[in-house]
Amino acid sequence: MPVWNVQKSIEIDAPVSKVYQIVSDYRTWTTWSPWLIAEPQANVDISDTSNQVGSIYHWSGSVVGEGRLEHLRLETDRLVEDRLDFIRPTKSESKTGFKLEAIANRTKLVWWIDGNLPWYLFFLKPMIKTMVGMDYQRGLTMIAELAETGSISSKTEVLGVESISPLRVAGFQDQSSVYSINESMEQMLPKLQDEYREQGMPNEGSMVAVYTQFNMKKETFSYILGKAIPDSLLIPTQSKLKEWKHPACRALHVRHTGSYKHLGNAWSVANRIASHQKLKLNRSACFEIYTNSPVDTPEESLQTDIYLPLR
Repeated sequence: MPVWNVQKSIEIDAPVSKVYQIVSDYRTWTTWSPWLIAEPQANVDISDTSNQVGSIYHWSGSVVGEGRLEHLRLETDRLVEDRLDFIRPTKSESKTGFKLEAIANRTKLVWWIDGNLPWYLFFLKPMIKTMVGMDYQRGLTMIAELAETGSISSKTEVLGVESISPLRVAGFQDQSSVYSINESMEQMLPKLQDEYREQGMPNEGSMVAVYTQFNMKKETFSYILGKAIPDSLLIPTQSKLKEWKHPACRALHVRHTGSYKHLGNAWSVANRIASHQKLKLNRSACFEIYTNSPVDTPEESLQTDIYLPLR
């Protein structure tokens, strides 16, 4: 069988004992699972002893499929090793777990998986490694926030398929690793604001990020960060701004409330729901609209509307 491995890590500003308690106790997993956010109503059964060798975590749902985890090995504040069985839609067996390292009062947390695929699905290996890696990084980010603050500032709502108006955006284009997209946009934002000011363009439009390409193999996004502008507004010919337009259409609408660092949660939910509902996506581009500003909005109240246009 084709084998594959993924390993992602994060440093957490919390003692190792606290982080170990979170990742070793299955009863905390429903709080930070990077998959259950797509189907919060999925059935989850946890054994009475949830943090010991032999403890079981079983899930079943129409979107998230069905599977089972079992604690095989636990070393306090050092290691969690599990057996992972996927039951549907495809059967497979893997080993997964966490490695923990205390660094002063901080913790380095590594989440890893050694998996395999049925031989006839060998061609899916690159895609699975990329998607699982992104899922693990989202999960680690939520674990970190939970350990550091006691809560996770991320809520996702599926608002369904809607008719949306035409959209015209003027912004800067760039490319970024999927794991550093927030930092890339943060660096671009001051340059974008300077360009609008230098060109004498109005600054009232909503901020928009348009994702024009996802390179699965390189794990990169090509994107445009800009502002929504009216059709009547002329972009100065000497401007460095790139124009992007999308016609009126129907689109799957998913809303995220909370920190921008968790926006991947909403994108994951949107793509899982689109796949589950067998929606025919327009692969030319998808986009997110920031409906309020971090300048005057608490992080937990930041609202971002995500749209996957349909054919």
